[in-house]
Amino acid sequence: MKKIIILFTMACFLVAGLAAQQNNMVRINGGTFTMGSPAGEVGHESDETQRQVTVSSFSISKYPVTVGEFRRFVNSANYRTQAERDGGFVIIYYDVELKDDANWRNPRFTQGDNHPVVLVSWFDAIEYCNWLSRQEGLTPAYTVSGMNVTWNRNANGYRFPTEAEWEYACRAGTTTPFNTGNNITTNQANYDGNYPYNNNAKGENRERTTPVGSFPANAWGLHDMHGNVWEWCWDWYGDYITGAQNNPTGAVSGSDRVIRGGSWSFYGRYLRSAQRYGYDPWYWYYDVGFRLVRP
Repeated sequence: MKKIIILFTMACFLVAGLAAQQNNMVRINGGTFTMGSPAGEVGHESDETQRQVTVSSFSISKYPVTVGEFRRFVNSANYRTQAERDGGFVIIYYDVELKDDANWRNPRFTQGDNHPVVLVSWFDAIEYCNWLSRQEGLTPAYTVSGMNVTWNRNANGYRFPTEAEWEYACRAGTTTPFNTGNNITTNQANYDGNYPYNNNAKGENRERTTPVGSFPANAWGLHDMHGNVWEWCWDWYGDYITGAQNNPTGAVSGSDRVIRGGSWSFYGRYLRSAQRYGYDPWYWYYDVGFRLVRP
């Protein structure tokens, strides 16, 4: 009887854990939107050429993956991140630096379990997605073979958003530079407030991450789409294909993967909904994290 009770209790904890993860996902109805930014938008860059894009419905997490969530993966899978295996981390800001003893556990600033995890490479995040899928009895989205990653688009497991899905979810129906309108303040997002958007009033520079959900959600219930940490996407970074697109997945090859959203260490202009960057997927950064998507 005691064994049965223990097994029942363990099952309850497992179900509760799965429910918590599932409840953290927001269902986004598919639709068509204008991706990119108009040439007259302050901060517009040449790789943001506007085009009409249609995306199918998907579910996306309310927040970036947290330190606590990533720790459960590391402990369960006995996983070591690339920073832990290779040593040090890369800062991309004004300079490139290597710090020998920093990784997701110690990013050189204080983080709690409810802060977004950083210093994880694109490949580290791929492993997290597959682990979580297996934990929940889902088919993993990715197959990893050395440096090659293939995406099974019929899988029901967790994955990165495509760049188009990310921008669609971030905008939440808006067409302005930010989902907050024509400006974004440091009361609305975490970024370097010494450099506000379009010469608006300066704000706070927190110089580190903030707990996820510290700022208001967008109209679709998603937090931290602007600022806090950049977020890895699936796509290789490259020029947009012109003309209307249906569920685009980016360039067929490249050297960098797309990151979106801006971060605590970047200026206000880099938080724009259309802003895009590419970072090396083998590197890890003190202001880059990720969030999850499911079909």
